[in-house]
Amino acid sequence: MAAQRDGIFAGDDPLTIAQRWLSEAEKTEAEDPNAIALATADASGMPNVRMVLLKEIEIEAGGNGAFVFYTNFEGTKGEELAANPKAAFVMHWKSLRRQVRVRGDVERVADAQADAYYASRSLQSRLGAWASRQSRPLESRGSLMAEVARVTATKGADPKRPPFWGGFRIRPVEIELWADGAFRLHDRFRFTRDKENVWQAQRLNP
Repeated sequence: MAAQRDGIFAGDDPLTIAQRWLSEAEKTEAEDPNAIALATADASGMPNVRMVLLKEIEIEAGGNGAFVFYTNFEGTKGEELAANPKAAFVMHWKSLRRQVRVRGDVERVADAQADAYYASRSLQSRLGAWASRQSRPLESRGSLMAEVARVTATKGADPKRPPFWGGFRIRPVEIELWADGAFRLHDRFRFTRDKENVWQAQRLNP
């Protein structure tokens, strides 16, 4: 039997609920309400975690959808996702006292979608994507700024997306919605799919 939910947990699609919570957090969270702690693992299974910015929650028909972020494919996270295309993340809002936890399979977004997002970024951020050899050793900040200057001179005012930079889509297999409760008696609901590919919620102990 499905867990009974109402209030902030109302709804059958956890992606839609997460999208609603994120919209609320954008009004209350002072800095980066879309920040997520993203966990990946290398080919040997050794985990890694870092903060990235979630750029979109895609809602599709039938309860399908995904969480999208962008990065350098040649950095550590890009290499780990190529070797082991699975990821997990947590998004926590102190102002709302809520969090969303997600686990899922990872795929790259289409080039056209990545191109469109890249073009929407500030010029400085677009040039920075070209200049940074993400995760690799750096001699000094001065050498990084020199590379930014070189890229600025060669790429011009409308640089195209670097071939080593783009988006990843996390297609969730499990989503947990959490809200803080008095005396650590939190509300937790874990959503997983049944045999008909329909999301089912189960209340968890705090």
